[in-house]
Amino acid sequence: MSQPFGIPDNTKADCPAELPGHIVEKMAANDIHLIRFLWVDHNGITRGKAVSRQYLTERIASGIGLAKCRQAANAFDRIVPIEGFGAVGEVRLVPAPDTFITLPHAPGSAAMLCDLIDLEGHAWEACPRQFLKEAISSATELGLEPVAAFEPEFTMFRSQPTANGFELFDDTLCFDNVGFDLANDFSIGLTKALIQQGIDVEIYHPEFGAGQHELTCRHANALKAADTYVWQRAITRGMAMRNGHWASFAPIPQKGFRGNGNHVHLSLWRDGVNAFHNPHDKFGLSKIGYHFIGGLLAHAPALMALTCPSVNSYRRLQPRMWSGAFACYGPDNREAAVRIPSPLRGRAAASTNIEFKSCDSTANPYIALGALLFAGLDGIRNAMDPGEALMLDPNTLTSAELRMRGVCTLPAKFEEALEMLDRSAFFRSVLGPLRHLLYLNIKKSDVREFQGLDESEEYLHYSTRY
Repeated sequence: MSQPFGIPDNTKADCPAELPGHIVEKMAANDIHLIRFLWVDHNGITRGKAVSRQYLTERIASGIGLAKCRQAANAFDRIVPIEGFGAVGEVRLVPAPDTFITLPHAPGSAAMLCDLIDLEGHAWEACPRQFLKEAISSATELGLEPVAAFEPEFTMFRSQPTANGFELFDDTLCFDNVGFDLANDFSIGLTKALIQQGIDVEIYHPEFGAGQHELTCRHANALKAADTYVWQRAITRGMAMRNGHWASFAPIPQKGFRGNGNHVHLSLWRDGVNAFHNPHDKFGLSKIGYHFIGGLLAHAPALMALTCPSVNSYRRLQPRMWSGAFACYGPDNREAAVRIPSPLRGRAAASTNIEFKSCDSTANPYIALGALLFAGLDGIRNAMDPGEALMLDPNTLTSAELRMRGVCTLPAKFEEALEMLDRSAFFRSVLGPLRHLLYLNIKKSDVREFQGLDESEEYLHYSTRY
């Protein structure tokens, strides 16, 4: 909110004397005029407000006002009627200065990622970034540091899809060298833009589906990994729009398309050593690693409401889609919810990790990663046994054979996952009463609203919003 007329501006005494040097340098070098204060809402949408360069110093300290009800908006931007989330009530968008970047697709603009802080200066219970911080603290209590990386896929269109149709950017084969050539200008421009913002790009390639691409950034501590994903998606979409194209991270952007996942890679470290690694185990995994998997599988049905949190998610989360639709684990098993990737030659200890496949980009990355950590840590604390690894494609087994192995399919519809989340005492506890109430009401509202739309309207909504 701007300073009211007639009230003297005496706030500067409470503000930092000067901006951090890296921010000053970047603003000067890039002629920055507006700085966006961004957060990610419960629908995984990145939102924000912007402050002019002139008033950045004071607003870094005080934050920018935000109506509480913005965290109660559903997928159609309608405020869900929840007590305490109407016309009255406010929190603050307070940025983390170490997240400052300039926006390569928006000359003159920069941005920082924010925590949602209450008026007393405390972390608000409905702040997604705070939820991940709480999960990281839970790991710290065990002397463990979570390391993670997101692996998002996206579909490139020549222009924004409309009700009248769409045009794919390319229709090449998986890993096709021609696909590299067709997307070269865009992929090189995107890679340069990300690296210039300090984002560590590692892998890029054309993916399995028509128009589908994947760019993966290097693993980092859990909070930085989630922050990096937010920047990656924002810059990817921004660079596409600046070039007249459209990048969609929707799970299924159009009928019949191959699904876009956002797999999460995880490991836990202690005193600089990968606690998931055991060179004497047949899969290279430690007891801590197995117990972590045990926690993920024990909580998997309810987890889906947090990692695959949209109606569109369940068009992707199906058997034979390599989306992790089965609650099981196995070495390089791409139909399992949890895959143990083969370690890299010469880097076995450093590269040992587990991949959670049942996640997509409609999820808020802070909530999804936080939930995965809480579930896995519960497995460690209670020494949960994940059972035997599944060494074959679960689609080749009958229902009876799957049951004998303790394998079940994950929820087939979003409302089923929400029911499991609602019934989970564990997630009710770790989410906290306010976040649990908000999240369930928002998502149930989404389900109701999409029931009134036809299939084509659903695809268009997700392909343009994500």
